[in-house]
Amino acid sequence: MSDGTTVITDADLAAVSKVPQRIIEAWAKNDADAFAAVFTEDGTLILPDDIFLKSRAEVHDFMAKAFAGPFKGTRVTGTPLAVKPLAANAVLVITRGGVLAPGDEDVTAERAIRASWLLAKKDGEWLITAYQNTPIRAV
Repeated sequence: MSDGTTVITDADLAAVSKVPQRIIEAWAKNDADAFAAVFTEDGTLILPDDIFLKSRAEVHDFMAKAFAGPFKGTRVTGTPLAVKPLAANAVLVITRGGVLAPGDEDVTAERAIRASWLLAKKDGEWLITAYQNTPIRAV
C-alpha cells in the first residue's frame, strides 16, 4: 500500500491490523504480561487522569494493578477508523472503542474513546511505541 510517499507491504498491513486484537485478547484474560508484550521496551501509554507511562515495565505494572482492581472482569474493544503508513517501519492506527463493563455488549457513551496507536516494526514484529486515548464527549 502506498499513500504516495510511503510504501508498506500487504503482509505488514495484516500484521498491523492484529496489534489491537492482541491488546483486546490480553485484556480479556486480564494478562498484564501479554498486554505489555505488545509494547516496545520504551513504549509509552498515555491515558486520561494524568497517566503517562514510559516503558514496557511501567505498562506492565500499571496493568497488573488495574486488572486486579478497577479493570477486573472488564473487556476492551476497538474498531480501526484509519491506518496511516508513515514509513516502512512506522504506522499510525486510529481506533474508536472503549471499555466494556461486565455484562455490557456495547461501549457506553461515558466509556467511549478514540485512540491513536503509533506502531513500530522492531525485529520483524509490529509493536506499540506510543498509545494515547481520549474520551469522546458529546458537545
